[in-house]
Amino acid sequence: MAHTKIMGILNVTPDSFSDGGKYNSVETAVARGKEMMDEGVDIIDIGGVSTRPGHQEVALEDELERVIPVVRALSEFNVQLSIDTFRSEVAEQALEAGATMINDQWAGLYDPKMFETVARYDAEIVLMHNGDGERDEPIMDEMLLYLLKQANRAEEAGIKHDNIWIDPGIGFAKSRAEERIVMDRLDELVATEYPVLLATSRKRFIKEMIGTDSRPEDRDEATAATTAYGIMKGVKAVRVHNVELNARIAHGIDYLKENER
Repeated sequence: MAHTKIMGILNVTPDSFSDGGKYNSVETAVARGKEMMDEGVDIIDIGGVSTRPGHQEVALEDELERVIPVVRALSEFNVQLSIDTFRSEVAEQALEAGATMINDQWAGLYDPKMFETVARYDAEIVLMHNGDGERDEPIMDEMLLYLLKQANRAEEAGIKHDNIWIDPGIGFAKSRAEERIVMDRLDELVATEYPVLLATSRKRFIKEMIGTDSRPEDRDEATAATTAYGIMKGVKAVRVHNVELNARIAHGIDYLKENER
């Protein structure tokens, strides 16, 4: 049985909700990347654009300047690199520099060139559910249609089926009540036969789950609980800030599942 992949978050931005400004130089980003490798990371997800509530649009040139030097530096190490971007030009330069996965929070809808770019490099892509939060149908119905439609478009553009991941988009375009429904029904996403990436780390969903006013870094244990829950539901990867804690949880759950009688 393949182990659950741990995707470590590396924000190279000054304004991330959790760790803004901590890793926004090549030196500090590479140092954090090395730490994550020691902690058991499988994929390092490098992001140059914050998606926190109230974030400001970042110019293409600024995003490129933030992420490409970090990709080049980390490509020297034996670890998979992902780029958290919705722009095909950033994706292309990152793939050229050594990345092999694109984590697109708009699932190819923002930039019509994204799928052909990813296909040309035979790379993997994460399609995340997003939107404006307005819907006329239940959240799971809308999510499944959205993700399967974009996955089909990705395949039509030449991306291999096995290179397509789906992400329910916890923290994006959903109420907390809808997020609880999504978590309860993760197995329906798993049933699509696309691997599922779960990304709850330190988000408002976690803050509400523990029921206290907390700093982002105080939410790691509760995040780890969702990691365990998601793995039992069948997700294949989790995107997290605290790599070491979640890697330990994931390895333990994987061991128990592998040795079930």
